[in-house]
Amino acid sequence: MIQDNPVKRLSQTRAWYRVERRQTVIKPHEIKPWFQAVMNLKNDSKSQNRETIRDYLLLVLFTGLRREEAASMTWNNVDLQAKTLKVTDTKNHLDHTLPLSNFIYDLLQQRKATAVNTYVFQRSDGQGHITEQRKQMAKVIKESGVTFTIHDLRRTFMTIAESLDISAYAVKRLANHKMNDDITAGYIIADVERLRDPMQKITDYILKCVGYKPTATVSDLSKKKSHNMRIIRH
Repeated sequence: MIQDNPVKRLSQTRAWYRVERRQTVIKPHEIKPWFQAVMNLKNDSKSQNRETIRDYLLLVLFTGLRREEAASMTWNNVDLQAKTLKVTDTKNHLDHTLPLSNFIYDLLQQRKATAVNTYVFQRSDGQGHITEQRKQMAKVIKESGVTFTIHDLRRTFMTIAESLDISAYAVKRLANHKMNDDITAGYIIADVERLRDPMQKITDYILKCVGYKPTATVSDLSKKKSHNMRIIRH
């Protein structure tokens, strides 16, 4: 009998092979073909889950939720009146509440109208939530030419947030990352409404990349023009 674990020495000398953290994201110029391929997922006689997986992929990209957090989300934790969603079974064991951007609010409203059980992303047979997305992801990859994983969508969300100069604290709150070693963060009271503007900015950026709607800047210019016309009339 071997008395000691023969690989214990690897831990003592810190000689275990270290797996490098993946750095893959969907690049800005890849977002449009990826989005179009996802939107092309339609239910047919072969699969009644395609549109559910379509919405699931969109929600992960637009919120940065982890794979299982999004897949197992229930309607009990979606407040369409307050425009928020809450995840209770998280990696760091802390409840995570996010504001809904306009795009995700509309998506969830449409899903709620056809809900058949307690899960937001229910299986087509009505039993539980979706657990397998690889087949539909493969279709998106083939059509768009953009290779991705579910966690790549989360990384893309956070990368976009950082590129928009959203504060580091807000990015961490959006990602539900712990800030145990940050003394200053301990004095900041988390408020979901403080995250609403950053969340909408991220959504607007993604939609601008895919040509889905005018950016917020265009809307602001329109308001300013209307205001200036009123001044001229006076």
